[in-house]
Amino acid sequence: MILGFDTSLGTAVAVIEPDGIVRSAIESPDPRGHAEVIGTLIARALDEASVAPDAIELVAAGMGPGPFTGLRVGVAAARAFALGRGIRFVPVVSHDAVALALMLDAAVRGEDAGRFAVVTDARRREFAYTVYDGLDDDGLPVRASEPALVPRDDLNALLAELAATRRDAHTVPASMVALAASRAVAAHRVIGPDDALYLRAPDVTPSAGPKPVTTPAERSGAGA
Repeated sequence: MILGFDTSLGTAVAVIEPDGIVRSAIESPDPRGHAEVIGTLIARALDEASVAPDAIELVAAGMGPGPFTGLRVGVAAARAFALGRGIRFVPVVSHDAVALALMLDAAVRGEDAGRFAVVTDARRREFAYTVYDGLDDDGLPVRASEPALVPRDDLNALLAELAATRRDAHTVPASMVALAASRAVAAHRVIGPDDALYLRAPDVTPSAGPKPVTTPAERSGAGA
């Protein structure tokens, strides 16, 4: 059994079998409040799948691109679960999970998804995008570009230059995160980064050092 996580947009947790059969998939679309719901979603996913924690043999997490605060909640929860169980943790690019879902859906309909870009709202008048060009022999999405940020007003022109159809994503299916991880492990491949793909640096930055402090006498003298 594989437990999948993603908090790059909302919060999503799923349990699947190695061949991709989904046992449970729980989502909260709220782009905030990841820490408040992640524990409940894990418990619900395991319960709906009728799976005990010790039956999980692999943990997968979407590594972004995503915002700093939300993304680190899911990655930390996934790593903690894997560490507690002593099992493998597998990182996955979150856009890969969306691309995999789109291409599998197209295949079921007997269609070719073609060259497209998974696009997610990065806020601050920017979008995150990754261009894909089919599945490889291991059944994993082929990235024609790595995840990147682009100003909102420039996106469509950029995708036209790349000959990629725009596919906006508002959720990342944790089941597809888990399936991508399962296929990567079966192919002995690493498909995700060790570190999270944050959209930008956190707004809070380290202090430059302590500020100088003056005594009342010094302040009085400065005023004189």
